[in-house]
Amino acid sequence: MEVVICADAQQQGRLAGEVVARLVGSRPDAVLGLATGSSPRPVYADLLARVRAGALDLGGVSTFSLDEYVGLPEGHPAGYRTEIREQLTDPAGIPVERVHTPPGDAEDLPAAAADYERRMERAGGVDVQLLGLGTDGHIAFNEPGSSLASRTRVKTLMRRTREDNARFFGGDVDAVPTHCLTQGLGTILQARHVVLLATGEHKARAAAELVEGAVSARWPATVLQWHPHVSVLLDEAAASRLELADYYRETWAAKPAWQGL
Repeated sequence: MEVVICADAQQQGRLAGEVVARLVGSRPDAVLGLATGSSPRPVYADLLARVRAGALDLGGVSTFSLDEYVGLPEGHPAGYRTEIREQLTDPAGIPVERVHTPPGDAEDLPAAAADYERRMERAGGVDVQLLGLGTDGHIAFNEPGSSLASRTRVKTLMRRTREDNARFFGGDVDAVPTHCLTQGLGTILQARHVVLLATGEHKARAAAELVEGAVSARWPATVLQWHPHVSVLLDEAAASRLELADYYRETWAAKPAWQGL
């Protein structure tokens, strides 16, 4: 696990954007795993800037989103299908048939979850997976207590998660669905490279557990300690509880530029 303490969210976006740009430069048909919420938005802004400058073509990639609320209809403004299309895939020119999101409005959710896993497998698996980090340590919607080997499935959202996401529903926590369809922790671990971003002091405890704590279902993100290629991008506030912060700064400063993340 590599930890990079960044000056701000813009630096996080540039570093993660460079990961994607390098990948797509060598593999135009790469498979990208996409996250929603505030954390990945600087990455999407960076990628769109590269596309608009003519430095990057995302037209050949396929994308698989992490999760979707159960019960929201297609086109709902707070739905993750809508968010991904608005934030990245439509303006980047990624064909809609290459953009995949768990179908939270499916009639048979277990069957839809199994089919989503098969679609990722048929696509060749995820090359780069972007992740945010919940204040309670969740990644995707794998809440505390999730099986570390879990696959795509229906999960019940904790009250705290719904409160954190109420801002996308006009501040009304009761409007936030109670269930979601989410990739599991075992699914996420199959991505070849995981890039996790977290900003703000409210993420500091979860970030410290992720990087320096024990692997535990209490803090689901800690399962990433088992992954061979994880890049953790934190701002100063999110890194404020790391005991080895100075070491992470030293190793990043001494890293050869050609290596990248």
